[in-house]
Amino acid sequence: MGYRLRTLGLFGAMAALFAAVGWILGGFFAGDWMLGAVVFLGIAVVMNVISYFYSKKIVLRAYKAKIVTQEEAPKLHRMIQDIAMKANMPMPEVAIIPSGTPNAFATGRNPSDAVVAVTHGLLRVLDESELEGVLAHEMAHIQNRDILVMSVAATLAGAISFAARFAFYGTLFGGRDNAASIAIVMLAAITAPIAAMLVQMGISRNREYKADATGAAFIGNPRALANALRKLEMANSRAPMDDGNPSSGHMFIVNPFRGGMMASLFSTHPPIESRIKKLELQESRLGYYR
Repeated sequence: MGYRLRTLGLFGAMAALFAAVGWILGGFFAGDWMLGAVVFLGIAVVMNVISYFYSKKIVLRAYKAKIVTQEEAPKLHRMIQDIAMKANMPMPEVAIIPSGTPNAFATGRNPSDAVVAVTHGLLRVLDESELEGVLAHEMAHIQNRDILVMSVAATLAGAISFAARFAFYGTLFGGRDNAASIAIVMLAAITAPIAAMLVQMGISRNREYKADATGAAFIGNPRALANALRKLEMANSRAPMDDGNPSSGHMFIVNPFRGGMMASLFSTHPPIESRIKKLELQESRLGYYR
């Protein structure tokens, strides 16, 4: 319930930000702020609906992921099938990414149209219990419909950014002579997209925490995922992916791309130590500590 309330709160903050930008844009639509808001929300929805329906094919192609059959990867299929049975979920497709960097992600519109993809490096680095923890985390993303949640967040963030950009250029070339009005619009046009991105990242981090907890509950072993996260963080820090788009980094269980201080500010993933502490707390509540 706590994860849901935080997600709803973040969506509320983004909706309020969207309303504020819409109000500012009202001057460009004969004083009707709602018309301005609806126009830009509609454009963002169309863009994100297209992305939502085709994102699975796009991301699998981007990382050269190959769908594998049960005969090609029997152990992987068996582990995912076991988790699916425990979680009462349909069996997703399974894909392998030809990368030595250990990582994994899930994609697809819904539980019936999902793929769990893992890298060659993940299969090499983790032991069986740790691999099970990672696969359970990705199955949790599918069950929690995080792809839908993040698509909605992207829709709102995209609408805010697009509307703010329109306000910026409209003010720049609109010939307004009210200095205070121009200053307010310009300030909003610069800060609103940044604020929307921060809220979107907050939603993403919240969903990662929830997937950790849900995945650990699937297999009854939070320690396995905690151990896997330690290994993955170290491996991805030493040898990040050199192929792929950082804009899709939020899909992976840990960020596969190198980043500095600014990257950590806009990170889609919570700090690994914070995730591990929550898993250890979950383990203690379940009575797993010896």
